[in-house]
Amino acid sequence: MRNSSLSDRSFVMESDDDEDAVEAGRQDGSDEEESDGSSSCGSPRGPAAAGHPSSYSSHQWPQSYRQSMDIYSSVQSPGLSGFLGTPSLGRLSGSFLVSSFRGKPVPEIVKPLLPTAVAVNDDHEDARKSSHQYLPPPRKASSLFKIPEDQKPLGGVGHEVGPYRQCSYTQGVMNGVNVLCGVGILSTPYAVRQGGWLGLMILAVLAVLAWYTGVLLRRCLDSKEGIETYPDIGQAAFGTPGRIVISIILYMELYACCIEYLILESDNLSKLFPNAHLTIGAFTLDSHVLFAILTALIVMPTTWLRDLSCLSFISAGGVIASIVIVACLFWAGLVDHVGVNKGEGTALNLPGIPIAIGLYGYCYSGHGVFPNIYSSLKKRNQFNAVLFTCISLSTVLFAGAAVMGYIMFGESTESQFTLNLPPNLVSSKIAVWTTVTNPITKYALTMTPLALSLEELLPLNQQTYPNIIMLRSALVLSSLVVALSVPFFGLVMSLVGSLLTMFVAYILPCACFLAILRSTVTWSQIVLCVFIIAVGLCCAGVGTYSSLSKIIQNYK
Repeated sequence: MRNSSLSDRSFVMESDDDEDAVEAGRQDGSDEEESDGSSSCGSPRGPAAAGHPSSYSSHQWPQSYRQSMDIYSSVQSPGLSGFLGTPSLGRLSGSFLVSSFRGKPVPEIVKPLLPTAVAVNDDHEDARKSSHQYLPPPRKASSLFKIPEDQKPLGGVGHEVGPYRQCSYTQGVMNGVNVLCGVGILSTPYAVRQGGWLGLMILAVLAVLAWYTGVLLRRCLDSKEGIETYPDIGQAAFGTPGRIVISIILYMELYACCIEYLILESDNLSKLFPNAHLTIGAFTLDSHVLFAILTALIVMPTTWLRDLSCLSFISAGGVIASIVIVACLFWAGLVDHVGVNKGEGTALNLPGIPIAIGLYGYCYSGHGVFPNIYSSLKKRNQFNAVLFTCISLSTVLFAGAAVMGYIMFGESTESQFTLNLPPNLVSSKIAVWTTVTNPITKYALTMTPLALSLEELLPLNQQTYPNIIMLRSALVLSSLVVALSVPFFGLVMSLVGSLLTMFVAYILPCACFLAILRSTVTWSQIVLCVFIIAVGLCCAGVGTYSSLSKIIQNYK
């Protein structure tokens, strides 16, 4: 953190001029790279990459967080490297999965698809017998790469970026939109039904606060050398307990997302094939249960895959899929004139506001990946603008789907607007099948970070391939049991948004910022952070209570 004086009007301690100077000093070192015409992401940089050990992620659980979240957020494939510019999932999964399954030593880093000035450390050939079959061998997190002297930055705190080149502004925006625009967009019309038209103001407020807290995470990353991930920030702020608590919350959020995938598949496939059932002796499985089980059986082998690059290629269409689904909704309403309820709608529904808060909050659950996006940017001083752009674009999609869906279906709006679309229209079929296909490709990518973290905890003599398969299969089956036990898509989403996302996206960034930079923050920053924490705690409390109450009511 720089010691320069800051204006009291500044809510975020920022010094873009200084970072511009750093970037200018680095420009000479990157001219050769840019002249190659490569647009994929990442190049190790900074003192951390030059051999200085990281004091945060070297020996603390979860050691796999950085790499596993790269896998989760990575959507690059060889054919799309210039489009989204994220870390190559194929390279990551190839090094952490393929080599181990073949019984070969796992190198610490696999060479990137495009040549970079990277020195590979190959000191841990015994890793094939350890848990690091699935992640880099035990290491000092920031000493993986060595940068030629002429490419080292002139100043500032460096972060290990990984074996991928640096992202441009556009690539960073695409990565951010891909993370934010998930299944939450399907429930935005239902959120309007719950909170009324004025409840859309909650969406706008949460968007602004999500941008601000994302910038706070950036300031935490820059405050000390070696901070690279969200758990690192928690450790810097509150010690080892902070790291563990934040990691658990992040992994719970990912696990809940997998549960939502199964519920979504069950609901939408049941709509497509309402008469489907399976009779086994005296037991009959209706369409909802049948398709939930079939989906779990389909995605289970994908969690065993040695190379996730095939899923990476398909899931790269996450942004496109969201746009297609919203476009189909508008087409059905404006062209096919489906279910337009003129004059229908509630201005404000106070009893439903807590549920709406959880649904809107879920839409901005990308803070666990924001540090990875920040570290991969070629010009890190563009992060604030990248974050603002991707949140703005995502909010436009959320609001568009919310407004159009509620206008079309009014008080009959389902928890997923695809369930309201008539099945005979082409636009409906495109929307539903796009909705069904996307989660199947993303399930393994979402479950992988949690699986890797649990595999770290296994005793060394138990970290064998069969045990890894059993562990991952158990995770899939457990998510299936929860999905069948609580098959309420909108209420589960609201519960996750209230209980987990409020902490990850709003409360914890402010708390960590105040803890790490308490000696340099201004009074305006303190007041705003305390206000966000208070609002976040209130929203988490009332939203969690309302969601649980409605879930219990549905059982009764």
